[in-house]
Amino acid sequence: MPYENISASISPEKLQEIKAAIALLDANMPFLISLTPDERRKRVKMGDKSLAFVSNSLNVTQNNADVVPASFNVAEFSRDYQLTIALTEVLNLLEQLSEKVDDTLMAVGSESMASSLLVYDYVKTAAKHAPGLKSVADQLGERFKAMGNRRAKPEPSTAQAISPIG
Repeated sequence: MPYENISASISPEKLQEIKAAIALLDANMPFLISLTPDERRKRVKMGDKSLAFVSNSLNVTQNNADVVPASFNVAEFSRDYQLTIALTEVLNLLEQLSEKVDDTLMAVGSESMASSLLVYDYVKTAAKHAPGLKSVADQLGERFKAMGNRRAKPEPSTAQAISPIG
């Protein structure tokens, strides 16, 4: 859906409600863990295609108990699979929400930056005629100082410096 302009706000009270809702989600899943990058690399990965394989494997163990050793915990396997299904659904919903928050943040950030650039131009222009605005323009210009060093203007080549006679 295209947007014209985002004109919205989140009150401090509403922000607290949102944070509380996120905390509630976290509290409702006390089993969640954090893996290190090394632990993530060492794990066997399960994607969408693997889900059917795991489901079929569970069905085999539930319908053919003699296929697996008695020490194999079929009930735990089933719980892991059911949690995988539930967490996949939760993750899909969170990813959709995260994408919308990210897109909105990008759009409103872009709007803020565009407005700031206009203000900077207005202040630079006004600073030429109004006393006391030069320091304000310089302060706003701090954001662009490093960029000036990166974008050195190319020197015109000899061919460009000579204008054709026509």
